[in-house]
Amino acid sequence: MYRILETIRSPDDIRRLSLGELTALAAEIRQRIIEVVCCNGGHLASNLGVVELTLALHRVFDFSRDRLLWDVGHQCYVHKLITGRNAGFDGLRQTGGISGFPSTRESPYDLFDVGHAGTAIATAVGLARGDAALGRKRRVVALVGDASIVNGVAFEGLNQAGTLKRQFLVVLNDNSMGIARTQGALASHLARFRVSSLYEEMKAKVKQALPKVPLVGRSVFSALDDLKNRFKASVSPHQIFEQLGFVYVGPVDGHDLAHLIEMFELLKDVNHPVLLHVHTQKGRGCDWA
Repeated sequence: MYRILETIRSPDDIRRLSLGELTALAAEIRQRIIEVVCCNGGHLASNLGVVELTLALHRVFDFSRDRLLWDVGHQCYVHKLITGRNAGFDGLRQTGGISGFPSTRESPYDLFDVGHAGTAIATAVGLARGDAALGRKRRVVALVGDASIVNGVAFEGLNQAGTLKRQFLVVLNDNSMGIARTQGALASHLARFRVSSLYEEMKAKVKQALPKVPLVGRSVFSALDDLKNRFKASVSPHQIFEQLGFVYVGPVDGHDLAHLIEMFELLKDVNHPVLLHVHTQKGRGCDWA
């Protein structure tokens, strides 16, 4: 039944697949999650929303060396399925089975035992500084939910991350909801931009422009700065994240697998803190979720 998923033993297997096979794998993963969660309970809608995002991250980054920190931790089911835990996934959240959250006891791909406490950015900053001190060149990615970005610890992490002089990527997974609809001023700001006609206009312009950026002889950061000047609504100097020292990029469609891969390829080696704003749909592919 799971023609492709059953061949995935590690993220190395993700990198050998064609885009068409990745799309088919995304459908198989959604079905696998639905079947197991319907039997065992768990976080269904949020994990259905991050399928393409997780596949794109593992396609571009090598998290056997690079660093991936989660917040929210309960959105890691796809990550578990493609890091060698598909065979045990039927035991999700069961006694003796695999955890519903990242677990350092289960896999070297899980760097930190975490639930939903806003800790990913701060932890990622610590790992980035530690790697720099030890002379290790490892990329760092923090995947953060829209409800966790407003945690005090998350803001402290952003404040510290903005002073880094190295690669550091925060992916803001904006699905408009936490356990309930996200509240507060930052949530309202993101929502106003997301639902405006400007969002679709700028998403189309950025998608069209990024593959055409001439990178030969220039840094990716310089190319991003050009885009910032051309598309001030999409990469805006007035964004709160830019005031904290980040290059802000987005929002982008979190279900456009090809475009996500392009974006991560472009951003993975930018020698500066970057925040990529990704819009996903909770319950994607399952109407009743």
